[in-house]
Amino acid sequence: MAEQLAASPDSSSAHDEHSSDPAVMGWMKGEPVPADRLVNRETADHLRFPMTRWSFSHMRQFMPTALVSRGEGAPSNLPHNLRGDLDTVMLTPMGSDQSMSFEESLYDNYTDGILVLHKGAIVYERYFGITRPTTRHLLFSVTKSFVGTLAEMLIVEGKLDPEAQVGAMIPELAASGFAGATVRQVMDMTVDLDWSEVYEDATGDIGDYSTALNYVPRRADYAGPTDLRSYLATIRGQGNHGRTFTYRTVNTDVLAWLVMLAADQRLETMLSQRIFAPLGFECDGDLILDPLHTPFAGGGLNICLRDLGRLGLAMANSGMIDGRQALPAQVVSAIRSEGAALEGMHRPDYATLPGFTYRSQWWMMNDNCGAFMGRGIHGQALWIDPTANVVIARFASHPVAGNVPKDPSSLASYRAISAYLSDS
Repeated sequence: MAEQLAASPDSSSAHDEHSSDPAVMGWMKGEPVPADRLVNRETADHLRFPMTRWSFSHMRQFMPTALVSRGEGAPSNLPHNLRGDLDTVMLTPMGSDQSMSFEESLYDNYTDGILVLHKGAIVYERYFGITRPTTRHLLFSVTKSFVGTLAEMLIVEGKLDPEAQVGAMIPELAASGFAGATVRQVMDMTVDLDWSEVYEDATGDIGDYSTALNYVPRRADYAGPTDLRSYLATIRGQGNHGRTFTYRTVNTDVLAWLVMLAADQRLETMLSQRIFAPLGFECDGDLILDPLHTPFAGGGLNICLRDLGRLGLAMANSGMIDGRQALPAQVVSAIRSEGAALEGMHRPDYATLPGFTYRSQWWMMNDNCGAFMGRGIHGQALWIDPTANVVIARFASHPVAGNVPKDPSSLASYRAISAYLSDS
């Protein structure tokens, strides 16, 4: 998901990764909270840096949410084999001749929490600011990977036809740009839409989308739809689907609609029954809702860090976790297939992802390690390297939304840690 208010120039330039620490700044402390420490939704403070360093760990205080239950079973076991040598692992960011340590990269990316698993055990776990092991942090677009996984489950079960057309399944979208697209094209972001995901444009498509969702306060001049699904019906397109990859969050909201129709269940119920409970999550989650209680599938899931790591472990090990088959192996195999290299995947805005493909709402690195990942704005990440048997889960609150400024040190750090652990 994108939002248009992060990192206003006045606020982002005044604070670096250290001075913006929410514990230091004292957001929402006091009885009553002083006006200069208040994070106020009415002025969209929850989306403005440096307040985002607090709000991304407290989103249910700003938006209506649905509970995603972890279920009643015991959490799956994550053995601890903590190491003290990872902070000093050195890496060289892409395009740079200056090296930095892994620890320096964490500060460079405004990390809120970082978890490294090797061979199924926690080897590194660290939290910053006000984020803790049980904090439900906003995943932003890593949410998409959860939704894509659910879609693949339904395809394997024969409940969702990947070649079915959106307009036939959702009559409300029969006159929209999604109408002639197939389920698979929605999953792989190859739907030809007249819609732009430019995060900084408050009055453009992403601004109207955020407003319809009620993610941001409505502008006085806004006269568009006031709920998510009504907004999706207004999106137009050219109908040349399946030819070009273009990353658009609205695809995932349509995919979730398709998934809920196919399963005849709410999204939060499917997440609970098909992912949270089987994987043995230790914390419940929160899923942001629009004014009509439609789930914000493009970027609204909030979970704790170890549970994000649990999903990574299962994806790295053909659905296995804690000695049992938690996700169907066929589903994981379908997701981890390389996907097609399409036009649009090698534009300058993807220069930090050479050779990547996109499959079922996951990013495939197509390197010699078979690495793939879920990615979210402001630095959310789930890195999975099956060859090295390494999973890295990260929460962050970087002042810049898009990933390109963060990729040079982020991706280099994931690869450096994977290589270091595979050799040890």
